[in-house]
Amino acid sequence: MGLRKNSRYFPYNPALVARAKALRTNMTAAEKKLWFEYLRRFPLKVYRQRPIDHYIVDFFCAKLKLVIEVDGDTHFTEAAQEYDQIRSEILQGYGLKVLRFTNDEVLQNFAAVCSKIEANIPF
Repeated sequence: MGLRKNSRYFPYNPALVARAKALRTNMTAAEKKLWFEYLRRFPLKVYRQRPIDHYIVDFFCAKLKLVIEVDGDTHFTEAAQEYDQIRSEILQGYGLKVLRFTNDEVLQNFAAVCSKIEANIPF
């Protein structure tokens, strides 16, 4: 089974659903903080570990066309940064805005992270 369009009009890969569910139950400390202390009560619906195309994004708000990624240490290698850049370009090709934060930003500068996310709300 390949990609199909979901109700939010972005390519949805059903083959990634099991992996996305597993990631939801094993979130990093930074992802948990962002979810439980902010995004869970965000004024618009936010999905955790949402399959889009061949990727699973950390958080996704369909109404804002916003992807929020929380990057741990594995994202700082040259190969990982190239992969993340390509991935972000593909997601942006669907009209999505991609915000990236490091684990340290979320854990140590939480208010600033929330402010950057709020800056994307048009009201």
